[in-house]
Amino acid sequence: MQLDITPTTRSGWQVPTFDTSLWLGRQSAWCVIIPVINEGKRIQNLLSRMRALNICDIADIIIVDGGSTDNSLETSFLRHHGVRGLLIKTGQGKLSAQLRCAYAFALEQGYEGIISIDGNDKDDPAAIPDFIRALKEGVDFVQASRFIAGGMAENTPKSRNFAIKFIHAPLLSLASGFKWTDTTQGFRAYSRSMLLDPKIAPFRDIFMTYELLAYLSYRAPKLGYRCIELPTTRRYPEGEVPTKISSLRGNLSVFSILLSACAGKYNPS
Repeated sequence: MQLDITPTTRSGWQVPTFDTSLWLGRQSAWCVIIPVINEGKRIQNLLSRMRALNICDIADIIIVDGGSTDNSLETSFLRHHGVRGLLIKTGQGKLSAQLRCAYAFALEQGYEGIISIDGNDKDDPAAIPDFIRALKEGVDFVQASRFIAGGMAENTPKSRNFAIKFIHAPLLSLASGFKWTDTTQGFRAYSRSMLLDPKIAPFRDIFMTYELLAYLSYRAPKLGYRCIELPTTRRYPEGEVPTKISSLRGNLSVFSILLSACAGKYNPS
């Protein structure tokens, strides 16, 4: 059931400025949002895989670009591969800011649920129909997991594998009350009602870098939303780690964000 957004509600959202470079209109009740910045061949490969799976027949594909300069998002290529929207963030911020742009746009267009998948081609989009099926059945938050039965992890860096399994997921599980196994990746799905809940309030400027993902994993179970994990495949290419998080400083920032989320510091006042 679609929830209306009142003018009062919308005026309270803090959303970075963005340009709508391409918009062909809503066709589906569901959308797939892909955040990118200079993903080059990786985003093109992902879109080709999604086209082969006919994802555009069951969900609208919307890309949110953080300011790419690699010419990987040529409009004719996007349209040929079923992309219906391209948003270009012009305001400040990194991943969380991009997601706020895209989530706000999608909710205003009336989508009942949002699936997000990273644009670096590490995740297998074949799981998207399962995510949509879960949303249709009343699940509010679907998290992809490579670590549960049926999931697969290939070439995951050892340090990252350790951090997820023994630090990030356990702390979020303990704090949220839900057993998470794979909490750092962005392959997820959210219901419209969850994102519009003022007790969650995702449209705040406190979410600028990687805060939003950890916060939602903490907050949604605490508020009683129905959460599940679904098995997926996540492949890192041999000899390469496609990520926007720098090794030391970036990982320290992610750990600090994790602690803040688990302590409830991002909760709306």
